[in-house]
Amino acid sequence: MMRLSGRLRSAMIIGGQGIRARKLRTLLSMVSLFLGVLAVVVVQAGAGIAERLQLADLELQSGVDGTKVLYMPQVAGGGQAVVGTVKGRTDAVAMFTLNAVIGEPGVRAVNEGGSPFDQNWGGSSQICDQFGKCYDPTAGMPQGQAIELRITALTGDVREFRPYRPQSGHWLDFGTAPMLAPRLVLNEEAAKGFDRYHVPAEMRVNGATADMTPQLIGVVKDGDSQPHAYVRLDELTNWVPLDKLTDPNGVSESQVLMTGSSPVEPVLIAKLKGLGAPDVAAETINSRKEMKEQLNLLRMIFLAMAGLVLVIGAAGVLNVGLATVGERVEEFALRRAVGTPRLVLAGIVLAETLLTGLFTAAAAIGVSVAALKAASVFLGPSQPFLQGVEFPWSAGVSGVIAGLVAGILGGFIPAIRAAGIPIATVMRA
Repeated sequence: MMRLSGRLRSAMIIGGQGIRARKLRTLLSMVSLFLGVLAVVVVQAGAGIAERLQLADLELQSGVDGTKVLYMPQVAGGGQAVVGTVKGRTDAVAMFTLNAVIGEPGVRAVNEGGSPFDQNWGGSSQICDQFGKCYDPTAGMPQGQAIELRITALTGDVREFRPYRPQSGHWLDFGTAPMLAPRLVLNEEAAKGFDRYHVPAEMRVNGATADMTPQLIGVVKDGDSQPHAYVRLDELTNWVPLDKLTDPNGVSESQVLMTGSSPVEPVLIAKLKGLGAPDVAAETINSRKEMKEQLNLLRMIFLAMAGLVLVIGAAGVLNVGLATVGERVEEFALRRAVGTPRLVLAGIVLAETLLTGLFTAAAAIGVSVAALKAASVFLGPSQPFLQGVEFPWSAGVSGVIAGLVAGILGGFIPAIRAAGIPIATVMRA
């Protein structure tokens, strides 16, 4: 083992001396490898960053992996059963989503149907009666200063399950007494609408006993492209009876988010089944697995392309290595004549290409880190996804591996050729 270690050390030292003596050839080899290694690093870094960004957006809309979701059926007394079960708990939150209009009464909203403000969905939300007949409540009305949006009423802090990111103001405080003027937290699209249009503070909700005067207290990023707002359920039910929130004609979605170990699930399912709800079951969110399958496919496609560029670079190193061995025939023959083993001669050539691959990997990683940092600094203000992004060092490890693999591919044949040079060559020289 010590003998092998000594030979390896000798090969590395002589290989390093060879790199220092032939700087131009080393530079040419690095140029050949640089694009290939850089491509591998960029693909791995891009995939890592994309995975984190997509996972963050999925968590905002679907929930953190491991969260259980129970979609509530529309049954009489279902709302009361749900609220009574989850009220005051931190391991479960009920969400009731419905449409609302804030602004002038008797007019059509500027974004009919709750559409994003830069799009036009061509119609307002319709209301259906108990016989299934639907109608537009604003038909024939002129368009005025009003905004239509979705409102989600919460029984508790939902950020444990959906980590909404604050942008300004503050989130709903569930530790204080409810207020008659409901406090709303807007998403970014809703905040854009209220910044663009100056509308009266009058909110209308289907089924409410009277119009409300909302308070806008904060803005969050929730991943929703439509205007959306969040409100405490106990503040909304001052004006909208709880049974209206589970009315099929007044709400589009009701669900309960729970931790995986919450005892709420069996209790809630038993209550809903007792009220006549069929096939009630909770689903577990596993967004990472579904997303990874798609990302892995894209990563393999781009890695194949990067590998092709890397092989071309390794071919350049091979070409330079063969030329170098051809120029050093007499040197290697002389080393053989003084007793240098063939394995050490092969190690000298292979050490040069491996060190070249490592230097190239270091350069490619450095360029990638600097480019990402510069993009974050200069483009971050206009591109939010670049703000606070960090270089994934798993991509750096991939770059080092790519540099070593390219060094082996480019130096293997020259190493065999160097080891096969006969001693008699030095006599001819």
